[in-house]
Amino acid sequence: MSAIHAAKFADYAAALHALSKDDRLRGLKPRAGIDFVSNDYLALATASRIRNAVSAALEAGTPIGAGGSRLLRGNCEEHERLETEAAAFFKAETALFFGGGYVANFAVLTTLPQRGDLLVLDSLVHASIHEGARAGRADFKISAHNDPGAVEDTIRDWRAEGGTGRVWIVVESVYSMDGDAAPLDDLVAIADRHDAFLMVDEAHGTGVHGEQGRGLTAPYEGRENLVIVHTCGKALGAAGALVTASTVLRDFMINRCRPFIFATAPSPLVAVAVREALLILQEEPERQQRLAGLVAFAHREFGRRGWRSPSRSQIVPYIVGDNARAMHLASALQARGFDVRGIRPPTVPAGTARLRIALTLNVDEDDVRALLDALVEETKGWSR
Repeated sequence: MSAIHAAKFADYAAALHALSKDDRLRGLKPRAGIDFVSNDYLALATASRIRNAVSAALEAGTPIGAGGSRLLRGNCEEHERLETEAAAFFKAETALFFGGGYVANFAVLTTLPQRGDLLVLDSLVHASIHEGARAGRADFKISAHNDPGAVEDTIRDWRAEGGTGRVWIVVESVYSMDGDAAPLDDLVAIADRHDAFLMVDEAHGTGVHGEQGRGLTAPYEGRENLVIVHTCGKALGAAGALVTASTVLRDFMINRCRPFIFATAPSPLVAVAVREALLILQEEPERQQRLAGLVAFAHREFGRRGWRSPSRSQIVPYIVGDNARAMHLASALQARGFDVRGIRPPTVPAGTARLRIALTLNVDEDDVRALLDALVEETKGWSR
């Protein structure tokens, strides 16, 4: 590379070097080993029912691509059928289908909260929520994790300082890196007291938690002040995301949401796959029950080894602390045939590098026990 060309890339190279020195340089790895990393919680990504539904749709002439925006010719029968059935399944007034969870969070937060409003974000919400807040019209403040009192104090302080707009409280139902759950009862009550909206990202709740896998928000669905994002690329085994909300908010998004208006619609075949996944949740409850049993087993096994986790869910963090140490441990487990990945800042707070162990129906109790035995051997002599 010539000196002139090297100069063009100098800043990028320096940034990558700095990440490498801090053991935070990322790279792509192929799938290999026993799956303790994916979000395919119900093993639906390879389910024959979904494969057959997509194959049948192809045979019937369903197009692979939508060919345009939903507001142009991209609005297919498959999209509308999914949205109608999803709204009925989640017991919501309406649903709107997006191409992914990231874009759905970004779309909601750059469209519905208005100038003069306030977003109160839990400190551990997903990057897509932070990006949506930064790009949107409303002001935003970060609240201490899972602390309803801090949320209410933030709202009261903002009102005392002259804030007059609408408040939007934004949380995840199950947090993706810690596996703990939001205090939804308290947050719903706070939203009601302050005439606020509550937006919940159910990315790691949909399909796994709640009646028929309707998520931890199931008891509250249908409330006028509730907006929920149900990701379809995790436990549902497909792709996309469904935003459930009131008819007024759905219509507003159709008319004002730039990520919806100006994006090619999701593949109609993906809509077919998601619809079949929702039917599986209703018709094969044993999947959710089997996962619940596996999760309970794994947590008992963790406890037997003297490890304490903040989670009781299908996401189990093993906190290491040091970046290099976490990545070395992940590599050691991978070499033993377990697909476990290390998670480092900025995905998690500094000093909390970890293994994120995901429990799915792609593994069984013997796999869990073998992983934990390997973890014991690889960390022998460590002080924690």
